[in-house]
Amino acid sequence: MTGRELDPGLVEDLVRLREDLHRQPELGLELPRTQAKVLAALDGLPLEITTGTGLSSVTAVLRGGSADAPDGDRPVVLLRADMDALPLTETSGVPYASEAEGRMHACGHDLHTVMLVGAARLLTRGRDGLHGDVVFMFQPGEEGHHGARLMIEEGVLDAAGRRPVAAYAVHVASSMLPSGWLLTRKGPLLAGGDVLNVTVRGQGGHDSQPHLLKDPVPAACEMTLALQTFASRGFDPFDPVLLSVGSIHAGTAANVIPDEAELKIGIRTFGPAAKAKVLGGVTQVLEGVAAAHGVTVTVDHAMDYPVTVVDPAEADFAAGTVERVLGPGRLVWSANALSPSEDFSFVLNEVPGALLFLGACPPDRDPAKASFNHSPDAVFGNEVLGDGARLLASLAEERLASAG
Repeated sequence: MTGRELDPGLVEDLVRLREDLHRQPELGLELPRTQAKVLAALDGLPLEITTGTGLSSVTAVLRGGSADAPDGDRPVVLLRADMDALPLTETSGVPYASEAEGRMHACGHDLHTVMLVGAARLLTRGRDGLHGDVVFMFQPGEEGHHGARLMIEEGVLDAAGRRPVAAYAVHVASSMLPSGWLLTRKGPLLAGGDVLNVTVRGQGGHDSQPHLLKDPVPAACEMTLALQTFASRGFDPFDPVLLSVGSIHAGTAANVIPDEAELKIGIRTFGPAAKAKVLGGVTQVLEGVAAAHGVTVTVDHAMDYPVTVVDPAEADFAAGTVERVLGPGRLVWSANALSPSEDFSFVLNEVPGALLFLGACPPDRDPAKASFNHSPDAVFGNEVLGDGARLLASLAEERLASAG
């Protein structure tokens, strides 16, 4: 199957499915419409399909037909796609734009889902030559909901009866890379990501009597500034920490001092030592400022994503597969780790594998100027769906052959 061109009918099916998913995005862990569309797209294929109990996941196992090893010794490869959208109102202007106010596939997960469906169809056509089994992991809740971790807890890594020898995922980018180009890196590829929800509690009341109250608003403002100084002055610039207060909210009226103020803090780190230091330090800063203002503070660790680490041997294997399947010169090696986070990191903590970025900027746009993922006007071109499906299928096929 390696290098085989997709037939036009399959490509048309993938484009239709992608645009259908894009029109009806869903958020978080519960994606009933998306799950139903994936199940319909897989219907009739020789797959062992299960769905999640705590989330709208789909796990499908393809048993290869090659009899060169007993079932208990046959290798397994896992391919993953995330399916959830973001809480944004789309402004891209594409004809298949989201029909749901406040929901948009701004990170390209609709493309990931369709590419994995395409890979499943390609691999089932060639199942007689597969030297092992393939697990297709369709995952909700990547955007801050620990969906990969939850699927692991529900058994996705053991779905074929044996742990995978390798795991792969492709993530599209609406800018940064030209259409069809790929990027990866050996070792740390993406930052670890943490989200802290902070509540500052004081004593509210009429704004004419602030001396009788405990105002949480100036405390929250001082916390925001103190955290910026802590992040910029407390860490080695060669092991950086990114800290942002992305949301600050308090009160409902100009003449009412509120009881509470809320902060949402995003943190990116590239190693366990920096992560431990920043999490401990943030709490110290918040508690110190709170004590100075006579208020209290609580911290909820709402998201905890590890650094995404690409296995060096799997990176080399993936690069070779890209060259064989898509042609030479299509893959770029990143010199440095990138600052976004990904919960495929939970899978790569358990199984060696690789994540590759695939440029999906429409060919008529400049990737250096196009809006990046998570933007309400981000646009991802359908042109890369076939390449993504072929690459995923070939990674599984060739890795099974090398392990068998």
